[in-house]
Amino acid sequence: MAKQSTPSAYQRINITLPTATLGLLDRVASKGNRSRFIDEAIQRLAMGRSRAELQSLLEEDGRANRERDLAVHTEWAGVDAETWPGRRRH
Repeated sequence: MAKQSTPSAYQRINITLPTATLGLLDRVASKGNRSRFIDEAIQRLAMGRSRAELQSLLEEDGRANRERDLAVHTEWAGVDAETWPGRRRH
């Protein structure tokens, strides 16, 4: 199980999830417990695996989800260009 951290040991991040994944997350964890659920899922996925094994899993996922990821990038590229100072438009 994931080790407990003090509140000061946390950092806020922004992630993007496919709508279906967010729906699944909402079914298994209440909105107040999303971070804890994601933390535990990452801990379980990564625990006992080498960096090379994790890299391989990421590469497999990247190949399997390439089209979806490109669609998300295309959808959000305009927003990024408008909101991030110094960001070049593609």
